[in-house]
Amino acid sequence: MKLILTEKPSVAREIGKVLGITNKHDGFLNNNEYYLTWAFGHLIELAPPDVYGWGKWSTETLPMIPEKFITRPSHKFDVKAKEWYIDEGIKKQLNTIKVLLNVSTEIIVATDAGREGELIFRYIYQFLDCNLPFKRLWISSLTDKAIEKGFKELVPGNKFDNLFDAAKCRSEADWLVGMNASRSLTIVANNQTGYSLGRVQTPTLAMICSRFIENKNFVPVTYFVVKIYLFKDNIEFTSITEALKEKTAAETIIAKIKDGKTASIKEVATKEKVENAPLLYDLTTLQQDANKAYGLSADDTLKAAQNLYESKFLTYPRTGSRYISEDVLEEIPTLLKTIVDEDLKPIVNNTLKIGLNKRSVNGNKVTDHHAILITENSPSNLTETNLKVYLLVLYRVLESFSTPCIKDITNVIFDCAGIPFKSNGTVIKQLGWREVKRVKKTVIEEEEENTQLPALALGEEVAKTKESVETKQTKPKPIHTEASLLEAMETCGKHIEDETLKEALKDIGIGTPATRASVIETLLHRGYIERQKKQLVPLEKGLNVYHLVKDKPFASAELTGNWEKRLEAINRGNEIAAEFMDDIIAYTKTLTSDLLKNEVSFVTPAPKQRKNCPKCKKGVLVNGNSSIFCSEYKNGCDIKIWKTVAGKTITEKQIEDLITKNRTGLIKGFKSKAGKSFNAALEMKTDFSIGFIFT
Repeated sequence: MKLILTEKPSVAREIGKVLGITNKHDGFLNNNEYYLTWAFGHLIELAPPDVYGWGKWSTETLPMIPEKFITRPSHKFDVKAKEWYIDEGIKKQLNTIKVLLNVSTEIIVATDAGREGELIFRYIYQFLDCNLPFKRLWISSLTDKAIEKGFKELVPGNKFDNLFDAAKCRSEADWLVGMNASRSLTIVANNQTGYSLGRVQTPTLAMICSRFIENKNFVPVTYFVVKIYLFKDNIEFTSITEALKEKTAAETIIAKIKDGKTASIKEVATKEKVENAPLLYDLTTLQQDANKAYGLSADDTLKAAQNLYESKFLTYPRTGSRYISEDVLEEIPTLLKTIVDEDLKPIVNNTLKIGLNKRSVNGNKVTDHHAILITENSPSNLTETNLKVYLLVLYRVLESFSTPCIKDITNVIFDCAGIPFKSNGTVIKQLGWREVKRVKKTVIEEEEENTQLPALALGEEVAKTKESVETKQTKPKPIHTEASLLEAMETCGKHIEDETLKEALKDIGIGTPATRASVIETLLHRGYIERQKKQLVPLEKGLNVYHLVKDKPFASAELTGNWEKRLEAINRGNEIAAEFMDDIIAYTKTLTSDLLKNEVSFVTPAPKQRKNCPKCKKGVLVNGNSSIFCSEYKNGCDIKIWKTVAGKTITEKQIEDLITKNRTGLIKGFKSKAGKSFNAALEMKTDFSIGFIFT
């Protein structure tokens, strides 16, 4: 018998349907050929410092460098008891896997086909001291066709040894840097609640804080332009002067041109611009567009895309590639023909008739998985969020294989009473891929198209209808949204318009497409930042950390980006894992020493005190990292208001309403366990627990 191990029960069910593995048991399925079981994500984790005897938070224990890393079953933390415990469900499933391994002859690894999926399997395999041979199922879709094909083309497990080495290095490097840096900063700050630093989260926090400070400290400069309104061929358009520092200069121009009725064309130049179809989505660009269009968080988008993948409607979402290979290109006409939207059918037919645009076709740029595609399965009964994400991918697939958009860009210089005025205009000659945007009226934010201009000829006099002075101000770089932060993480803070250059910089980004969302959520959970509408705004705790580490290499996106590049080199067999870890250990020692030498210039304020506790009447409600709780919790008062409820971050105002009014207003965007979005108010019940009110 062969044992198939998946990452999640839902994936096991899909594989079971295809292979006819349908006999149900507690924790596994089977038939005459296979056992089929699953993990729940990470069943095994790296043990915390206290397992090594470093339970005391003191300088004597630092730096903490294990001679050999210890793994253990994943634990949960009991807030009341202040201790870790093994989740019974995890313990039970691990035992199920162990029993099945003992009666199997071979393993087929069907965890997610990526770095973390490989780590999940190998940690289980090593922890259970298994030595069975194993093969790898490596697929980019959970459709029946993909699963059948994947099982016919199983890959020897040792082909992915480098991938595991990279995953193991990532895991151990994060432990070394994160554990030592967090303890060091907490000790020197004399803080009891603890600071959390991390290899990726700290440079990400630095990006958020530096942009916020730059925005708030920006001093706008006022300037003026004179605008004239011109009219020809039933088209009104405008033309403006260069920026003027003084309003008096603008008023002088107004006085000079006021009596003129026309403006003459001194220069006119038209240049054709070919705007290539956009590349297909990888996870990061999908998250960016979902945030721009709908305000979805990176985590919400990832969960939706993963759900659509497990439902067989999208291909594997945790990809960093925006390309497909030639063999996948052969499947695209079939995929396009499955699009049933009547508005899009003419575009589909025209695209198939003209031939597919091959800009997104490059097998050399496909990493572990190709770009995100729709599958041949047409979805139905999707949640609102899942539908939004699915349609973004569908529209992008059609755009990417459509023809380029061709425009005429016209630049004109007018003369009005001796004063030069400039106009820019665009005429679209071929909509190409932009036809999808026109038909579906997609809401991705873009710069407005230049003004439409009539036909204009050198020396021509054009009627002027009026003039005005406009006061303008220079603007700072905007505070980061999740969309702009994801781009900054991908390109180490370098804003790049050109897609080709942006693709080149992806190799030195921080985090991976699969982990960036969790990094943002960690910063939110730690109380370092908060969401204010679409913006990510640092809180006092986050700014405190930033000011301490901002000048250190630890906060450098380039340093972290270089580590990510080296991890990918390990995966490709171009770097030795041991050399990378030697450098991480050396860096950890230097970082720890550096942090412990600091004279901290801030003391984090005590948790914000709120009103007297409504339950015990003795303590006060205080603001912890993840919840509001009573200062008398050690004496048994268990009132608690979690800051995140059903996947939704609760605002300060909503928490105040709960405490003072016993309920909030309607809150949109909660997520059920099944991943469905719902709206509800929160109420504080008579037993002081928090519940939903559905209206």
